[in-house]
Order: sequence, then C-alpha cells, then structure tokens
Amino acid sequence: MLADAALEVLSHKCEVIFHARTKEDLEEVKRLKRENPEVHGVLASFGVMIREDVLELFEPEGILNIHPSLLPLYRGASPIESAILSGDSDFSVSVMKLVKAMDAGPIYYQTTLSGLSLDKAVIYKALATTGAEWITENLSKLPTPVAQDDSKATFTAKLTKEMGTLTPETDSANVLLRKIVAFQGFPKPKYTFFGHSCIILEAHILEGGDTAGLTIPCADGRAIAVDRLQPEGRKPMDAKSFLNGYAK
Repeated sequence: MLADAALEVLSHKCEVIFHARTKEDLEEVKRLKRENPEVHGVLASFGVMIREDVLELFEPEGILNIHPSLLPLYRGASPIESAILSGDSDFSVSVMKLVKAMDAGPIYYQTTLSGLSLDKAVIYKALATTGAEWITENLSKLPTPVAQDDSKATFTAKLTKEMGTLTPETDSANVLLRKIVAFQGFPKPKYTFFGHSCIILEAHILEGGDTAGLTIPCADGRAIAVDRLQPEGRKPMDAKSFLNGYAK
C-alpha cells in the first residue's frame, strides 16, 4: 500500500525511469545509476535490505526512504500497524537516508498528521502521499539530514498469521477494534460466528443504547458491532446478509 501510493505521486510529478520490485531488479538499478549518475533513488517499501554496493552508488545524498513513523520510533516491519495497536491517534512519516542498519539513517524530513480516520488504508495513503510529495518538491535542494537518536529507538515486528485470531474474551472493545483495523489485508482479523470462520472487514464499537444484529462481546463488558465480513471461501457481505444466510 505504501509503495503504490508513493509511486502514484512520484510518477505524476517526476520521471520514474525504473521501478524495482524484486531483489534481482537491483542489478538493473545499479546499471541505470552508472549510466545516469544524475538519477535519484527512492524507497517506499521493498521487503529486503538494500546491499551496500547499491547504497554506495547513490552517495552522498543516498537513497531516500519513506518510512511511516516518527523515527526513531517504530523502526521495523510494521510501523503503522504497531501505532494503531498502541492506541495512537496521530500518525507520522519520515524521509530518511537509507543506510545498512534498519531504519537508522539520518532524517531529511518528518511530519505528523492529525485527524485521520482509524482506517489502515487511509493512513497508509496519507503518509505515503505526504512523504512522496515532500520528495518531489525538495529533491533538487535537499537539506542536510539530521542523525537519529538511537537511544530513543523502538522496534516493531513482522505481523504473523496467528495474530489474526481475535480474542475478545481478554481484550477490551477499544483494543479489539484496533486489532480489526490493524490486521486488514494481513494477517486478516478472524472470528467464528455460528461455526463459520469469518474475516471482519468493517466494525465499530457499540455506544450507549445502540444495538446491532451481529456483535462480538468484549472483556470490558462492551461490544463490537460487525458491519461487513467475509465468511471463509465466500464473498464479502454486510452483517444483515450474513445473518440471513448463516444464523440458523
């Protein structure tokens, strides 16, 4: 999601001569950089560490990395998901110089966005767009990057498939809702209704005297109302359609 949103901005505002998608593509990156020394490198999401011989080709400015957190906080593989799970209401993006150590490079730019809806896709797109727009506006006149304070670093882990199984018997409604939001796409938040395992696609917390047809009771006595879901092997549907077909 991050890479796609960033590429959309970059391709509209500057010439993208090559989009590396695999580790093997890095050989083409090296060739293009040697033949076109003036080109810049931008990384939004790649999945593997960039080798030192590639990094050296882009010195002194380096490869610019869009990382969706206020570094040195939330270094690692799941910064947005970890921020959602931690209860954050504001979300940040950093543009840094890529170095060999994970997310440890000096910072060119940082900002924090407030007022975003608690929606993983919305947060990803907003942060990627903000970072990419800053790059397109400042690539020709980059400021001097500022070193990170490693003593303040926090780290995130890769999400695993097992995390997707929801545990309302031990989670509050707030915690459960944030898991549902954070686990969209992967590992997919799952709960079993009427013996059918379902992916929860949209949900909200029941407030006051509100009622809903399909709910998940939580450990704090509150409940999550399920708005859309996808039974295993079936198409997504709203809660009413699910109840009509499965509540027997």
